[in-house]
Amino acid sequence: MGSASAAVKDESDESGDEKKETGTFREGEKVLAYHGPLIYDTKIQKAEFRKKEWRYFVHYLGWSKTWDEWVGADRLMKPTEENLEKQKKLFKTQTGDNKHSKGRVPAGKQKSAAEKEEVKTDNNKPSGTRGKKRKLDPVVEAKDSEEPEQVLKISLPGTLKKQLVDDWEFITQMGKLVKLPRSPSVEDILKKYLDFKSKRDGAVEDSLSEVLNGLKTYFDKALPAMLLYPQERAQYASAVPQGSTSGPCTIYGAEHLLRLFVKLSELLVYTNMEQEALLQLQQKLTDFLKFLQRNQSSFFSFELWLSCI
Repeated sequence: MGSASAAVKDESDESGDEKKETGTFREGEKVLAYHGPLIYDTKIQKAEFRKKEWRYFVHYLGWSKTWDEWVGADRLMKPTEENLEKQKKLFKTQTGDNKHSKGRVPAGKQKSAAEKEEVKTDNNKPSGTRGKKRKLDPVVEAKDSEEPEQVLKISLPGTLKKQLVDDWEFITQMGKLVKLPRSPSVEDILKKYLDFKSKRDGAVEDSLSEVLNGLKTYFDKALPAMLLYPQERAQYASAVPQGSTSGPCTIYGAEHLLRLFVKLSELLVYTNMEQEALLQLQQKLTDFLKFLQRNQSSFFSFELWLSCI
């Protein structure tokens, strides 16, 4: 009996070791990864076998390293012709854009079992079911030819990342939409920040006013094209009819403004800016996000979500 048990044990251990050595994906391999409803180009940085399953630490090509994360094998797939075509179709379906662009991502993110276990939150991530990711800002290391040299790195505070997770779940999982018009609106929030800076610093730099005006412009342009989930498009058509003199920034609020920050790197990465100007812009945007975080309880409200899908 003892020898038989040992034989079984040895066989089991050998099988386990072999499994650990032959994971589906390998370090350094470029693969496709689900993040939210979209599929992104990624590169596996690390591969570990833990708690009876393979976990992979991936870098989203064209995006800041702040988006790097651990994912399960269920989120990954080989870049076959069929999967690449699926990637393009999903991008077109979710964004309404006929041109496929690497690294584009929706703004919300589902919690996965791994995230709950590791206390991680990000914009929109699936677990067992194919879902979504959080990307909205293409960038990469200078040595990687796939990523631009100039990179705008915007790191969202953890509580705001969780806000994006909840945002995605309310819409896609619970069938809810934000009640419009929102108060405070995006325009109101930007004005509040300007007042806050004026009172705290005694004066406001012209450059800050330009940045905030730029945010308003980007928001109005990006909202219908990049910041809405498919479930929200009918609501947008009703809230901002064609020919309307009211821009989205006067109707939508913090929920959608936060999504813009996930996309900003993507929107600005190819602008012709000096590195110093890029760093100053990054500092201003980071400071604004801190302001948004400090006022999170008053700018965001789950009581304003409507069951209307």
